[in-house]
Amino acid sequence: MMKTIFSGIQPSGTITLGNYIGALKQFVELQDEYNCYFCIVDEHAITVPQDRLQLRKNIRSLAALYLAVGIDPNKATLFIQSEVPAHAQAGWMLQCVAYIGELERMTQFKEKSSGKDAVSAGLLTYPPLMAADILLYGADLVPVGEDQKQHLELTRDLADRFNKKYNDIFTMPEVSIPKVGARIMSLQDPMKKMSKSDPNSKAFISILDDAKTIEKKIKSSVTDSDGIVRYDKENKPGISNLLSIYSILGGLSINEIEEKYAGKGYGDFKSDLANVVIQALAPIQEKYYSLVDSQELDDILDLGAEKANATANKMLKKMENAMGLGRK
Repeated sequence: MMKTIFSGIQPSGTITLGNYIGALKQFVELQDEYNCYFCIVDEHAITVPQDRLQLRKNIRSLAALYLAVGIDPNKATLFIQSEVPAHAQAGWMLQCVAYIGELERMTQFKEKSSGKDAVSAGLLTYPPLMAADILLYGADLVPVGEDQKQHLELTRDLADRFNKKYNDIFTMPEVSIPKVGARIMSLQDPMKKMSKSDPNSKAFISILDDAKTIEKKIKSSVTDSDGIVRYDKENKPGISNLLSIYSILGGLSINEIEEKYAGKGYGDFKSDLANVVIQALAPIQEKYYSLVDSQELDDILDLGAEKANATANKMLKKMENAMGLGRK
């Protein structure tokens, strides 16, 4: 029996090179070995204010990017969260199983709500919705970054609590954190993760950046004054981050790259790295632009919604029966 993977990405702005290396690139490999559900979690996006037209645009854009990087709709199910009503329904049921105390302890909630005047209730209660996303599909594995690990532990707690209290229907999902290149760091501050919400646009490379922009951003990336291309995460975080990117996209080991640039300065290294990144992203960008406004994209998303609804509704029925909702 093929194991199931669920993954959701928020449609908030264009994804970065970090998202591509840390998540999307791995998904392409996973779709051959697992039954994959890839979800554009637009209901999570509205926990903070969004511009209506921009959100719509971001949803389409993210769907096109999933396909452009190599997700095959014949192998994996790609769909939009709000087009499968079972997510919101199951999310509410799991909110009723979750405790306020455990939701307030979530580090993401603490970070996002500190210092702000008013935050939405959704920001507090979105972990049960995330749990619903995962549990509806009987996911065995959830590939997430370190920052989402706590939410996944809560998902397991809620599943366990539901199973014991009502009926043993949920699969216990395992966290799957990619080993290599999972955390691509900021180009301007190599101590923090590359993020699309960074106010400094030089800090991240967007997957749709043009060649000139990519070259500029890599050339202005922060390194050190040592001048030696060597991997040393502690003492040379900037160069180590660039080496990781080169290794993953250029298909060379870190050692091979270090040897290649022995006796050469950062200038040569950065200039070659820019070419490696540009070449890796060119075919993705080409496919993206051919898909983003196409009928083909709509057809794929329609089919994805249909498949996701069929699976999610079965589990929702089981949940309703277990809790005694509606009529038998």
